[in-house]
Amino acid sequence: MPRLLVVHHTPSPAMQALLEAVREGAALVEEAELTVRPALSAGAADLLAADGVLLGTPANIGYMSGALKHFFDTVYYPCLDATPGLPYGVYVHGNDDTAGALGSIERITGALRWKQVAAPLQLVGAPGPAELEACRELAATVAVQL
Repeated sequence: MPRLLVVHHTPSPAMQALLEAVREGAALVEEAELTVRPALSAGAADLLAADGVLLGTPANIGYMSGALKHFFDTVYYPCLDATPGLPYGVYVHGNDDTAGALGSIERITGALRWKQVAAPLQLVGAPGPAELEACRELAATVAVQL
């Protein structure tokens, strides 16, 4: 069964609501197994065991969270030659802007040669029903691509 790894940094109630929506969306794809890891504890072994990854981060001062950056720093060299073409998706939440965070993630995933299989989800402000549904759809879309 293909495995979807969700690597997230969830320090706020808004990010928790998005993570729960991601779990719900991934559960819609019965053919995929879901593994959820906080970014500070996820590592190369988790990534190498996955068939795809969904990244979730707040936008902090125009950048991804330090926790997600730590994940990338930890897995970059051990996974560089082992994960080209890895399907991935990303959701970013910010209070006013997410462009810098998304741009930094896209540069790193580009260097890793991963394949983006769903449009990135950029959310600003408190997530409402439409934003939560978009997270469900993102997770299901990435899971079905495995």
